[in-house]
Amino acid sequence: MTGNVRVDGNSLVLPGGARVRFVRTLRLPETGTHPLPPGLGEFPVRRVEDYADSVPSQWRARGGVMLPMYLREAMWLSFAGTAEPAALQVGVGKVCAISGRPWSSRLSRDPQNYVVLPRQRWLDGIKSGKGTVRQFVALPLGLGATVEGQVTGEETWGGIQLQAFALTKSALGAWRTEEARKREAAARAVPPAPGGTQWMEPSGGYGAAPMPAAPGAAPQAQAARSMGIGAGGTMRQQVFQDDRPGSDWAETAAGRVFVHLVTPPDWRHITGEEPPPSPVDRAAYTRAGLPWFDYYDESAEDLAPTDTLGAVKPTGDWLGDDHEPWQAPGAHQIKPLGDAGKPVADGDW
Repeated sequence: MTGNVRVDGNSLVLPGGARVRFVRTLRLPETGTHPLPPGLGEFPVRRVEDYADSVPSQWRARGGVMLPMYLREAMWLSFAGTAEPAALQVGVGKVCAISGRPWSSRLSRDPQNYVVLPRQRWLDGIKSGKGTVRQFVALPLGLGATVEGQVTGEETWGGIQLQAFALTKSALGAWRTEEARKREAAARAVPPAPGGTQWMEPSGGYGAAPMPAAPGAAPQAQAARSMGIGAGGTMRQQVFQDDRPGSDWAETAAGRVFVHLVTPPDWRHITGEEPPPSPVDRAAYTRAGLPWFDYYDESAEDLAPTDTLGAVKPTGDWLGDDHEPWQAPGAHQIKPLGDAGKPVADGDW
């Protein structure tokens, strides 16, 4: 029996402490390989059960949470705030975003079907190549263009699925002991700096506060349009290989959650809230001299890509060419990066 997932602001907190935020970002061109795009604030996250009268019955059955995305809008997942080790499975339409295999209730090492937190600070897309991922991009179901559609030949689930596994009791105890030793050694070696320091994510921002529901009667349920995840442009990003023994991880998941992707008109109808404004034009962002990011960890081993995800075609092959103008960032703009709310109801999926 899995534990409760909670919504904390716009973050999901899974049992064991894995924390996930969904970050708006610039959509990359589908040709070339690019640095990590910036974060442009958080997507608002709402519990499905809080809108039981206005969501489709299928969404109620699956439970979980929902967030609004524009067609072909891009996102990345932030794991900042995850305090203790966790193995997190990420599914896109119940296809593993790391291995390309079908969704599983168990961890796998060959091929690896999870990311290791907190070492993996973020994930921007499906693991498509050596040292690269293809960006998470929202697409409608029914065209066959999503990762789910291309890999399985069907589009049944859509959305994003998350499932967290904690360390075993003995492995967690050993990790906590080692972390305490490191903190004690660091405290002896260096006097504390006044004021302390704070890790800043590539987003450089903290997103918007949850938006209040609009006044008036609750809207009636309607056939909301489901969306899934397609593959966008390619960027340089490692997905780290797990260097722990497999026996360190629990055999059963601590918790899981289904994340529904909602079109802006449906978001407005279901919640009574205005969706976030349309995404920032990426050429204007680059012209303004704002930063992009490049991160590489020499001490970690990048996972080898699988043929399944490497063969997924980008969204432009299905929806047409990307006519948005592109202006590549200058070298000076690419910044190298060094090495509790209410529980969410689960459902049938």
